[in-house]
Amino acid sequence: MEEKDTKDLDREEYEKICYICRRPESKAGTMISIQGNLCMCHDCMQKTFDSVLNNGMDFSQFQNLPYLNMNLNHLMNQNLPKMEIPKKQQIKKKSDKSEEPALDFKDIPAPHRIKEKLDQYVIGQEQAKKAISVAVYNHYKRVLTGEAKKEGEEEDDVQIEKSNILLIGPTGSGKTYLVKTLAGLLEVPLAIADATALTEAGYIGDDIESVVSKLLMAAENDVEKAERGIIFIDEIDKIAKKKNTNTRDVSGESVQQELLKLLEGSRVEVPVGSNQKNALTPMATVNTDNILFICGGAFPDLEDIIKERLRKKTSMGFQAELKDKYQDDPDILRYVTNGDLRMFGMIPEFLGRLPVVVSFCKLTRDVMVEILKRPKNAILKQYQKLLALDEVRLVFEEEALLWIAEEALKRETGARALRAIIEEFMLDIMYEVPKDPGIGTVVITRGYLEKNGGPRIEMRG
Repeated sequence: MEEKDTKDLDREEYEKICYICRRPESKAGTMISIQGNLCMCHDCMQKTFDSVLNNGMDFSQFQNLPYLNMNLNHLMNQNLPKMEIPKKQQIKKKSDKSEEPALDFKDIPAPHRIKEKLDQYVIGQEQAKKAISVAVYNHYKRVLTGEAKKEGEEEDDVQIEKSNILLIGPTGSGKTYLVKTLAGLLEVPLAIADATALTEAGYIGDDIESVVSKLLMAAENDVEKAERGIIFIDEIDKIAKKKNTNTRDVSGESVQQELLKLLEGSRVEVPVGSNQKNALTPMATVNTDNILFICGGAFPDLEDIIKERLRKKTSMGFQAELKDKYQDDPDILRYVTNGDLRMFGMIPEFLGRLPVVVSFCKLTRDVMVEILKRPKNAILKQYQKLLALDEVRLVFEEEALLWIAEEALKRETGARALRAIIEEFMLDIMYEVPKDPGIGTVVITRGYLEKNGGPRIEMRG
């Protein structure tokens, strides 16, 4: 009985999908249930009958002809699991208007509250966190304002336009981590796509609509929930226009052109439960008007473009700026303009749909040390918890943390280098400590990291 009840609830929650044309019930209309819990739309059933009749068979001679609106489940109650459409490709039904909206103004935290929560996980990048907090807060106010107008509440002539975000910063500065943390705090579906896999439609690679398909999967095939989600497109600098090429640029400017309709807001047909469109995959219509798009990239040569532009402004005289003033500026990306991004290879139409530009500065040694210690899920806290399960206390000396931060800066891969360095030196400790149950404390010293000795071991008692 419990299994039957669960199946009945699933049927009420998800839309029926035609087994032939793969259209959901919201598009094809009322479905006809046939043997094996399969469904067919009226169009496909009629085409099936027409094709049989055209071949010379006359169904008028048969008694008990099944009419198009007849449900055959009670006649042939058979269950063929292999014939059913997989659950990951089933589309959830739209909620009734009488139900309460998923989001309310009270549910959206104010920008300073968003930043306070981000501070617990992301160290540094104060200006970036502030800009993203305000942009996300305004975006969801716009979403709720649009929903209020649909429900017939007070309406005015002011329409809030969409503000997508462009994140610019060196690798390992926290762009992806910040977006992941933000989505978790707001409890909205998040899809992370890689721009390097996107190509113009018809070529090898993912279609542009695949980024929306990933968001739909993250929302458990709930279209309404997906339409309030966040899509983060990483490595956006890799789709810049290719310079000095005689071949067709199917992964550069053309991808930017294809992304325009998604960023602006449009209704797109996306495959459900798959990245590839084919005849056997159900399709769902998703409106991207209320989806927040965040694009991020390292833009490796952008610093040189900015410095070259700033140097042109230097002049002679007592108040003239020195040409090497910006040479060693760690926060040079804060001077970025749309002109610099166009010189890099981004088309103006694409930049126009990303009005909020947020720059990330390079991480300093002090910030690296804070990243090691302060966040809720800091790397040191993770290793301390692992050893605590063996009833061993792990301690890092301050000098050791400074050495790790300095070494990470030399590798020029940002905060990602911190874990790589600690993994390298913690390998032997994680291997040897469980051998001796008498070990109580392990102290990591700078000498051990510089390979001038071993860690300091303190026994129990």
